[in-house]
Order: sequence, then structure tokens, then C-alpha cells
Amino acid sequence: MRKGLGILGRLQKTPKWKKVEFDEIEYKAHTVKEILTEMKNISELIIDLAYSVIIFKDEEIAEEVKYLETRMDYLNYEIRMMAMLAARTREDAEQLTGILQIAEAAETISNAAGDIVNLVDIGKGKADILPKVLKRADEKIFRIKISPKSSACNKLIGDLAVESETGMHIIAIRRGEFWIYDPGAETMLKAEDTLIVRGTEDGFDELKLFLTGKRGTLE
Repeated sequence: MRKGLGILGRLQKTPKWKKVEFDEIEYKAHTVKEILTEMKNISELIIDLAYSVIIFKDEEIAEEVKYLETRMDYLNYEIRMMAMLAARTREDAEQLTGILQIAEAAETISNAAGDIVNLVDIGKGKADILPKVLKRADEKIFRIKISPKSSACNKLIGDLAVESETGMHIIAIRRGEFWIYDPGAETMLKAEDTLIVRGTEDGFDELKLFLTGKRGTLE
């Protein structure tokens, strides 16, 4: 199971993405591996969140998409700065070109997710066809609340092996007023958590039986 970003989000008066967007950019000594890993994680998460905005019309998730898009812009800027500082010869520049192309591709994905969210904002009342289109996909996005009767309560996602047993990937968890985005194996599930998950209908049916307490295990 891939390592999650572990982002705990909460809607505030000043959107988080605006705070990041106007922060002064300061160079920090990160490694190329660290930057590319974070860009990869963001590019995987942000599309799922963008489609979740379409289906559930949730403004808090939309704010997280905007934050991640802004964060991706910063990371792309940082890796470009790193490349400029590292390039000493033509050979160095040629080797760094491939890295910059990967970073640019990741940012393109995040920009596309931002466009999806903007499309929903612009077309409110006119974008009802989008959820219908997404429901025809092989993998769909679902939302479900964990029952206090479920054996999932107070268990780690990794211990439950949710993804390997059902094929369902947990995109985000709503816990009270807070969101946990891209939860990892060490994230504990709680009663009354609302999960946003991605996968097939068959996989969701299995997960639903477990999370509603109608089945004791996922096996």
C-alpha cells in the first residue's frame, strides 16, 4: 500500500491554498527524490479528490484540491531552482531534463484537477451530467459511514487490508469537522467516520457489508 500524504484538513475563513499561494517562496534543501515522491503522491490523490468534488459537491474537498494544486506549483518551482543550481555542464543539463519533464507532467495532472473543480464552480446547476458520466466508469467513487457495530472501529487500515481484500482505495476520511486526506496504513478508523473510497461496485458491496456491521471480517 502506497504511503499516504497524511494531510489533515479543516476549512478556515482564509482558504489554505490562498495562504500558501501568497507565502514568500524560500529555497529549502530538499532532495530530488523527496520532491518527486511528494509530487507523485499529490498527482495520485488530487484527481480522486477532484472527481469527489463533482460527485459529492463538497466545497471542503474543493479547497483541498486547490491547496494541492498550489503546493504542486511550489514543488515544481523548487525542483527547477534545484536544477539551475546543479547544472554546471551541458551533460548535467541533459541529465536534469528528464527530471524536469517528470515534474512538469505531475504539475499538468494537478492543473487538470484544478480545472475540473473550476468547471464545477462555473457550471453549477448545469454540471449534473458529470456525476452520471462518472457512474458509468469501471471504477467509481463512493461514500459510506462506519457503523459503531462494525469490526473496523479502532482498527488500522493496514491491519484490515482494505485495499487488498476488497480492491477499494480509501481517498479520504471525514471525522467530525475534520478531513484526513489520503490516509495511510497507520491511520485508525473510528465509529461514525465517513469514508470516500474508489473501486468497483462489487468491491464496495463487500466493504459496505463490513463497515455497516453486517459482516464480521473482510475475508
